[in-house]
Amino acid sequence: MDLGTDRSSHAESTDAFWRRRAIAFTGVLATVGLVAWACTGDGGDKKRQIHTAAGLSSPAPSATVSVPAATPTITVTAKVTVRPSAPQRPGDACPPGDVVVNLSSKASDYRGSAEPQFVLSVVNTGKHACTFGVGPKELELRITSGPDRVWSSAHCVRGDGSAIRLLKRGIPYAATITWDRRRSTGGCGGARSPARPGTYVAAVKADNVKAEREVFRLRR
Repeated sequence: MDLGTDRSSHAESTDAFWRRRAIAFTGVLATVGLVAWACTGDGGDKKRQIHTAAGLSSPAPSATVSVPAATPTITVTAKVTVRPSAPQRPGDACPPGDVVVNLSSKASDYRGSAEPQFVLSVVNTGKHACTFGVGPKELELRITSGPDRVWSSAHCVRGDGSAIRLLKRGIPYAATITWDRRRSTGGCGGARSPARPGTYVAAVKADNVKAEREVFRLRR
């Protein structure tokens, strides 16, 4: 065997070994580079492709919900100015709430030709003296029997029927009203029919005044 030929063959075998190692190392570097590229932004598309190819659905993107800001509450405060009423002067008309009207019958039964009599009283309970109408125009006495209106103190009254009085505090005005037992029908100058025996009701009718009632009877 030629010694030079053996050394040349050994050198060629060593060169071939390192060339194979270099090619293998280059392949490893290329594989690592592909993996790194797959993990970058473009890799997301490849991952979706891989998921789709594998039959897996991609996760749904998260939705952003906008919550409207709360509407502020507006509170309106109204300022009310109360003006005090002018103080009542002596001689002014009586306020309706300061006047008390009472009605009473002098008897509960009236026999024969006795004429029923009623006492009407008016009292001022206010702080000052005031004026109030006490005539039949302002305070009308009515006598009824059921739905039948039998008599009125304002029927055939003289003048306009008004009577204004100055009422001092706590001092009552009193008047007696007499019924002649005849009905308020027909003219004032003509004959009027008498009322029949029975039960009757006397009541005061006036604006802004509580009605007072008295029950009485006419007998033979």
